[in-house]
Amino acid sequence: MSKTLNLTLSPKQAASTEVWLGIAVRTLGVRREQVALARVLKRSVDARHATPKVLLTVEIFIDGEQMPEEIHFDYPDVNGRTEVIIVGGGPAGLFAALRLIELGLKPIILERGKEVAERRRDIALIHRGAGVEADSNYAFGEGGAGTFSDGKLFTRSKKRGDYNRALQTLVFHGASPEILFEAHPHIGTDCLPKIIERIRKQIIASGGEIRFGAKVTDVEIRRGKAVGVWIGDTLVEGAAVVLATGHSADDIYEMLHAKGVMLEAKAWAMGVRVEHPQALIDRIQYHSDDMREWLPAAAYTLTAQVGGRGVYSFCMCPGGVIVPAMTDYRECVVNGMSASARSSRWANAGIVTEVRPDDFAHLHEEWGVLAGLKFRQQLEQHAASIVGGGGTAPAQRLGDFVAGRISVDLPRTSYLPKAVVRQGGEWLPDFMESALRGGFRYWGSRMRGFVTNEAQIIGLESRTSTPVRIPRTKDRLTHPMIEGLYPTGEGAGYAGGIISAALDGTRIAEQIASVVR
Repeated sequence: MSKTLNLTLSPKQAASTEVWLGIAVRTLGVRREQVALARVLKRSVDARHATPKVLLTVEIFIDGEQMPEEIHFDYPDVNGRTEVIIVGGGPAGLFAALRLIELGLKPIILERGKEVAERRRDIALIHRGAGVEADSNYAFGEGGAGTFSDGKLFTRSKKRGDYNRALQTLVFHGASPEILFEAHPHIGTDCLPKIIERIRKQIIASGGEIRFGAKVTDVEIRRGKAVGVWIGDTLVEGAAVVLATGHSADDIYEMLHAKGVMLEAKAWAMGVRVEHPQALIDRIQYHSDDMREWLPAAAYTLTAQVGGRGVYSFCMCPGGVIVPAMTDYRECVVNGMSASARSSRWANAGIVTEVRPDDFAHLHEEWGVLAGLKFRQQLEQHAASIVGGGGTAPAQRLGDFVAGRISVDLPRTSYLPKAVVRQGGEWLPDFMESALRGGFRYWGSRMRGFVTNEAQIIGLESRTSTPVRIPRTKDRLTHPMIEGLYPTGEGAGYAGGIISAALDGTRIAEQIASVVR
């Protein structure tokens, strides 16, 4: 039987397998040559004290003991089996497809964007200020918004499904096994596209289909049941329709609303990206300038209450860059991402505050349940208009923003195409400006050096989630008005990241398989 140990180590000790393994075997009282396999089950950094420690949970197998099985998934051939339509090829859609195949159903994914390789070229054009392809950008295309991102795999919704199985699925398709034991696992934007390609090839090899450039324009409903979707003048039919459209598919909400399909307004958050030198964040978090040889780029998680309104960090990207995530050049939308090594000189995070119905009450009468969506669109368009659009983003030095001073220039930034000086109040509504300023002031009093003019805010961080939910029943997971229509993932309002979307898509697939054969 294997033996499990919890080790508290210095960063230098934890960085060497030979060192921590030597400590482990001495603790167990066995010889090194008796060890058949040693593996890490969990790794985390405890930086609460003056000298950071690394906490390792390790498992040791001695010669003669039963070894763990390798990760493996069986995907049968589903050619000729019952077809299920999946609208959207992001994490929810891809994981729904994989699970449907395991359960003997044929998925047909309809993705409005392009394959990863082609999508990468379109994203490069955005960075050069050469335009935004409406259906191929940071939000749309193979793998969804998560493909070109930090690839963070942390989720608080582990009760919704098998979290470890989702991670194992990614490892099976090429992700590093380290994601299975890191306390805050991530994959990195340099690795994610390859994994997405492998998932695509697996789906196709098993008899599933993925159709690119397939923008859904309508849902076909007959006698209260979804029987297919329209791509322009072409109807694609299936036994069920899964809506996994992602958080930026505004046209889907507008189409459903126009058809009289029930939607719900939901809470969400908006704000800015804040960018610091990574060395400064390392110094604050690790209390030292000499830990980066042994420790990863430092991260942070921040929360505050300002005037009864929550303010918090979102999607923190150590060693990352800020990217233009708009789907139209008339918008200003930013996001953060990082490669697997997290080696950029900058650290960034979304700093956002909750948006309440009272904040856009003036839009309720005209837009009803879509009022929040229209409010978000208006803010994105306004932020773009004050800097001339074209991917340019407004920005201000953080110290000046918190102190209410005017910035006259900006520090260097990772953001491309470019950032230009504008005062925060020019692109943020009053409630958001006040809440963010209060949050930064609070954190600055507790993290010496955090509020500095070496850092800057860049707007607008607006796609944390969607302001609209597509409702579904708790038991059958279908839309309450339309049988066979299964909303899932971020776009439907049931997830907030790669893994939570994957878990939700898996759950939907299992429900469909229980009623469709």
